[in-house]
Amino acid sequence: MKFIVSSTALFSHLQAISRVINSKNTLPILDCFLFDLKDGMLSITVSDTETTMVTAVEVNESDKDGRFAVVAKTLLDALKEIPEQPLTFDISDNYEITVMYQNGKYSLMGQNAAEYPQSATLGENAVKVELDAAILLNGINRALFATADDELRPVMNGIYFDITTEDITMVASDGHKLVRFKSLAAQGKERAAFIFPKKPANLMKALLPKEHGQVTIEFDERNAVFTLEKFRMVCRLIEGRYPNYNSVIPQNNPHKVIVDRQMLLGALRRVSIFSSQASSLIKLRLEENLIVISAQDIDYSTSAEEKQACQYAGNPMSIGFKSTFLIDILNNITADEVVIELADPSRAGTIVPVEQEKDENLLMLLMPMMLND
Repeated sequence: MKFIVSSTALFSHLQAISRVINSKNTLPILDCFLFDLKDGMLSITVSDTETTMVTAVEVNESDKDGRFAVVAKTLLDALKEIPEQPLTFDISDNYEITVMYQNGKYSLMGQNAAEYPQSATLGENAVKVELDAAILLNGINRALFATADDELRPVMNGIYFDITTEDITMVASDGHKLVRFKSLAAQGKERAAFIFPKKPANLMKALLPKEHGQVTIEFDERNAVFTLEKFRMVCRLIEGRYPNYNSVIPQNNPHKVIVDRQMLLGALRRVSIFSSQASSLIKLRLEENLIVISAQDIDYSTSAEEKQACQYAGNPMSIGFKSTFLIDILNNITADEVVIELADPSRAGTIVPVEQEKDENLLMLLMPMMLND
C-alpha cells in the first residue's frame, strides 16, 4: 500500500497522542502507532491497555486500504526534523516501510496490526453527556492538582464527575485539600457519576486548549469515551464509591478574610522559604484588617514574617497551613481577590473567589496543621 500525507499534519497528530504510550510496556506492540488507512482517511491509534486514543489525518492520495503498526519513538524522532512537505509512505506485504521526502528516504520495519489490542466498548446502559470544551478544560485545570496518589484508596486518585439535571460538578481531593468546581452551564439528562483517572485527565488537559465546540462523554460502570473534534479517547474508569464530598465542606465559617490573591501568593512564596522543610508549616495570624504570615525552622534558626492589609473584622486568631498546599490552591484560582473563610484553628478553611466566573461556582478547601504555640 502507498499513501501521501502532509509531514506537519501527521507529526502534530502523532505528537498529540504519543503521550498515551508508557515508557515500559508489557506488550511490545504497545510501543507502536497503529495506522489504519480507509477511504482516504488515515486513523492512528495508541494504547496502554487502560487508555486508548484515536485521531485521523486526511491523506492526499492513496492506492488501497490497509493496516500496519510502527514503533512510535523512531517515527516521531524522524518526522520531527522534516519541514512541511508531502511524505510518501510505501508499505510492502511483509511490512517494510519506506518514507520518501524531498531529499531522501527512511527505511524502517513495521509490524502486523492484528496483534494490536482492541479498545473497550460501552454497554447498552451507557450514559451520554455533552459539555463545552472550555468548561471541561476549566474543571480539569482547577481540580487536577488536588487528586491523590493513594494506593489504598484508588477512588481518590481521579476527578469525580457528579452529573445532575441542573449542573455538572468536578471534585478532587487528597484528604488534605479539596476542590469543588460546579458548572451551571452544563447538565445531564439524568443523575450519574464517574471517576476520571489522572493520566487520561492529563491527556485531556493537553488536547482541550485547541478544541472548540462540544465534547461528548459517554460512560458505563467501567469505561468512558470522550469524543472531541479531532480526537477520540477511551479510558478505563476508577471503580468504587467516591466519598460524600459535601459533608466535609463547612457550611458556616464565621471568620471571613478578603485578601488580594497575588499579594498573598507572593508573601507565602517568600516566607515559606524559612519554614521547616519537614512540615512546610506556615502560620496566618488574623487581626483587624491585617494578616501576618510567618514561618520558622527551629533546626536551622531561621524565620520570616510579613504583614499584609486585608479586610477582616472578626476576633484575632491564628491558624497553621502547609504552605505548599496553600500556594497550590491560590495558583489554581484566577480571581484577583479571594475570601478565606475560617471557623477555628482545628477546622478546615475554605477559599473562594470574591467574584465567581459566569455560571461557575468554585470552592477550595484546606485542612489546617496544628500550631505548636
